[in-house]
Amino acid sequence: MTDSWGRARRALEAAGLPPGDLAHLRPLSGGTYNTVEELLLTDGRRYVLKVPPAANVPGLTHESGLLLSEAEFYRAAAKADVIAPRVLAMGGSLLMTACPGDPWNGSLTDTERTSLRTELGRQVARLHAITGPGFGYPSGALGPLAPDWRTAFTGMLDAVLDDARRYRARLPLPADTVAHTLRAAHHALDEVTVPCLVHFDLWEGNILVDRASGQARIGGLIDGERMFWGDPLADFVSLALLGDIKRDEAFLAGYREAGGRADFDVPARLRLALYRCYLYLIMLTETVPRAADADQVRRVQDRVAPELLAALAEVEGLTS
Repeated sequence: MTDSWGRARRALEAAGLPPGDLAHLRPLSGGTYNTVEELLLTDGRRYVLKVPPAANVPGLTHESGLLLSEAEFYRAAAKADVIAPRVLAMGGSLLMTACPGDPWNGSLTDTERTSLRTELGRQVARLHAITGPGFGYPSGALGPLAPDWRTAFTGMLDAVLDDARRYRARLPLPADTVAHTLRAAHHALDEVTVPCLVHFDLWEGNILVDRASGQARIGGLIDGERMFWGDPLADFVSLALLGDIKRDEAFLAGYREAGGRADFDVPARLRLALYRCYLYLIMLTETVPRAADADQVRRVQDRVAPELLAALAEVEGLTS
């Protein structure tokens, strides 16, 4: 057997599952950092194993210990009664249950999409009701959790801007100029006083849709490795990736129905602009350590760089 089979069997054994019952192993696509494999047992049970890259593989500063954050997210999601994988074993790798369904795609009807976005809003509101012991990444990649959100998030911004400088990432403006512009909005972060559970990667590829019953439903929220404790508003960025969450009436209806707060006053709009900038800086910078090919780099530049400029312009417009 290959090393992957041996690794999978060790993970099963650590979870108290029979390693000799491993019948099939296949890699899962979609991830860009960790190795992800589906394990199928002889009795039909399915599990997912995530393995981090070797220590010498380049990455962004906040990506150290991603699996620790992912396990934290799934444990918290279970408390929130949100559909997500459940952690079975955590060591050098992460073994979890497999959720049913396939990544959200363009095959949904308008009616299905409206229903699913409303239900997604309810589930995200339940996630945001879970609070943590401090602000920031639970992995400790950027240091211990901070006592306030401004300290945590400005540290997150500084880290990705340092990554951009270190990797000489192609940004539409110099990193120092970006930092200067964002600094004018830092005061808006002080309005966040409770560290809430934030997935921060809830684009459609990380939302499974299950049709086993004949009706489309959410099968699971996956890939929680980017989670942090912070402002719930930050999740709205990936939930409307390169778009505007305020136009997603179905999602917002479900979110508010389940107790989520979604106000878009000036401080909230400033924070949204900050979080958009953070995500777009990550997307632009990570193409370097990921060794993206020329076509991938071009696509990211064409789509993301203008959005970063638009978010920076919004900060300038709201703070001038």
